[in-house]
Amino acid sequence: MSQPKVWLVTGSSVGLGRAVTEHVLSQGDIVVATLRKPEAISDLASKYDSSRLLILKLDVSKLEDIKAVFAKINETYGRLDVVHNNAGYGVFAEAESIPDDAARTMFEVNFWGLVNISKEAIRFFREVNKPGVGGRLLNTSSIAGLTGLPSLSLYSASKYAVEGFSEALSKEMKPEWNIKITILTLGGFKTNGLQSLASFPSLPAYEGGVISQMRQAFSGPMQGGEPAKAAREIYRIANEPSARGRVLLGRDVIAIASSQIKLLQEDADASETFSADLN
Repeated sequence: MSQPKVWLVTGSSVGLGRAVTEHVLSQGDIVVATLRKPEAISDLASKYDSSRLLILKLDVSKLEDIKAVFAKINETYGRLDVVHNNAGYGVFAEAESIPDDAARTMFEVNFWGLVNISKEAIRFFREVNKPGVGGRLLNTSSIAGLTGLPSLSLYSASKYAVEGFSEALSKEMKPEWNIKITILTLGGFKTNGLQSLASFPSLPAYEGGVISQMRQAFSGPMQGGEPAKAAREIYRIANEPSARGRVLLGRDVIAIASSQIKLLQEDADASETFSADLN
């Protein structure tokens, strides 16, 4: 039998992180589940012993927490195979109405947390794992990383940043390290994403416009695919050597990507007249 893989999953308390944690465990692999409140998955702790599930407190906005988690993984297992960079949340309102401190706090989690986890993962894959073993880094993005969403403009900015960072990071890897980086661009799934939004009141000037429409659309439960099915596919991606550097998960995000490709080509064609003699 092959040796079980060791996974690190951030944001494992609910939603997709919880679903991935459960699926990986069901496949016989080991999970280091990280979250702000470890008691949130006490039911899993009672089901799996410490040889299969290691639960660690982690605030991804704190570099000292991140370093402590990777040190504990090294101490406990001496290796790490897959990192699922999943922690994140959104801020909801038109850009004018979102306080700077709220936006910066979100970026500390969605972007800088992901960046610092990525950097530690790469170092671990290269310097702690046996030479050439490498590892797989899965960085979570969303539809908002492909097209800016009104009422989620700053969240969209954080996801565009994740996409750009992850794509560039993958190009920095030496082939002999065997470190594979995949961006998971997610469509909509039935998670608690709407409940975790930090929402702010709109300015009167925006009443009756697209922001009001978005508030109405987001007033009910989250629609979309089943997290358990997404977790199944994320597990497949992590174990697929030929998986591409970006995987779109969900028919909705594939449709958005297709429309963005068309729009980008139209923009490129229309820009020819402005660029003809520039270089």
